[in-house]
Amino acid sequence: MTAPPAPAPLSPAWAAQPTVEVRAVSKWFGQKVAVSDLTCAFGPGVTGLLGPNGAGKTTLLRMLVGLLSPSDGEIAVMGRDPRHRPDVYRSLAMVPEEDAVYGFQTARQFARYAAVLSGVGPEAADRAIATVELGDAADRPISGFSKGMRQRAKVAAALVLDAPILVLDEPLNGTDPVQRAHLIATFRSLAAAGRTVIVSSHVLAEVERMADRVLAIVDGKLAAAGDVASIRQAMTDIPYRVRLEADDARRLAAALVESSAVGAVTVEGRVLTVETGDLAGLGRAVAPLARSLGLRLSLFEPEDLSLESVFRYLVRGR
Repeated sequence: MTAPPAPAPLSPAWAAQPTVEVRAVSKWFGQKVAVSDLTCAFGPGVTGLLGPNGAGKTTLLRMLVGLLSPSDGEIAVMGRDPRHRPDVYRSLAMVPEEDAVYGFQTARQFARYAAVLSGVGPEAADRAIATVELGDAADRPISGFSKGMRQRAKVAAALVLDAPILVLDEPLNGTDPVQRAHLIATFRSLAAAGRTVIVSSHVLAEVERMADRVLAIVDGKLAAAGDVASIRQAMTDIPYRVRLEADDARRLAAALVESSAVGAVTVEGRVLTVETGDLAGLGRAVAPLARSLGLRLSLFEPEDLSLESVFRYLVRGR
């Protein structure tokens, strides 16, 4: 089978220095198509895999680590096929979405078991336990852990090998805000050290905090790729939404509707929500307009420079 050509280097779906390559990959289960003709690549840094539940994210990640074979297309990890080159597994570590833990083990035993399977010493497990800040509970059975603590135990087991590629399927599920912030900082630190970190999530705020680059998947297909700002700028067929706050919102709204940069305005108390196709033009116009009316403008916040709007756009009409 002839490998499909790599996309142009400037394609936002293709990493500049790819460690994981996905070429025209599809996966189906009977009549159900889980992933459809997907081409993308991952490289050093944090890449967020964003999509609603059932979008195909988990199926893709399982193919990346060799747990599933593509129905069509090719996957290469460090230039090797994970289904036919077992040596590639020394380059990979995965945190699965499901609770793949042994409840009778302590967190330390679980991490050391991963160390034995990986052929590294027990000190690697102890370092991983410390990295996820689970030391105080490391010698308690996992069966008594909260969901967030079990997630950290799974991350510790994945970190034992110190693999250059880390695949994380919904790793923050069930974590509290403190745990979540620490894990996000850990993932970003690993990426800063040159590792490839691939994180899937359906929680928009998580992806936005973790990832510099986003691949959005909807119905098994690549719907968008790039950083948040570039994806939003490409959405030229829908307006930006901007929140404004002024001491006389209705008077400001009445003046704004006369502007060519404004498509619609709604008012609730002191807050205006403005729709515009020209965000920069609105930004230039609104402050002088408020001054000319003698109004105090206390907020100018583009709502749609976030993954929330990107996500709404991508799943629109589903």
